[in-house]
Amino acid sequence: MKRHVLSVLVSNHSGVLSRVAGLFSRRGYNIDSLSVGETENPDISRMTIVAQGDDLIIEQIMKQLDKLHDVYYIKQLPQPEAVCKEMALIKVSANNTNRVEIIGIIDIFEASIVDAATEALTIEVTGDKNDIDTFITMIEPYGIKEMTRTGIIALQKGNRDIKEDLPEEE
Repeated sequence: MKRHVLSVLVSNHSGVLSRVAGLFSRRGYNIDSLSVGETENPDISRMTIVAQGDDLIIEQIMKQLDKLHDVYYIKQLPQPEAVCKEMALIKVSANNTNRVEIIGIIDIFEASIVDAATEALTIEVTGDKNDIDTFITMIEPYGIKEMTRTGIIALQKGNRDIKEDLPEEE
């Protein structure tokens, strides 16, 4: 199964996320990652949805999303044509004997320490999915206490932006 990244512009009001998620669950499709946030226009939110499936399944998902009233525009973002990033916050056990080693790993990944305590460091790391996975693998032996990931966010590369594809307002 191939991973697909969909960028979906929707109305920025309550209930839209629930309707989109409901569409996936009713049809038995799984969402691997879902990130939602306000765009430069406070009336519009961008959903970045990552799902796996063949081209036919993704085409069906896009057609179903397009039928929802609050969905303005859907675009599939193929990997070479998009910038895809993810962020993770990871709290790792750190003491006087391993702290320097952990900081070395943090430096390699250009991550940053966002909180330090006597027995733990909270680290922010940003990159593509593989970068985050590799960082986690390297930091795991020190003992991950807690972790959270944002899921993928994505934008189309180049000068063109998704708004150029939106229908004109009447």
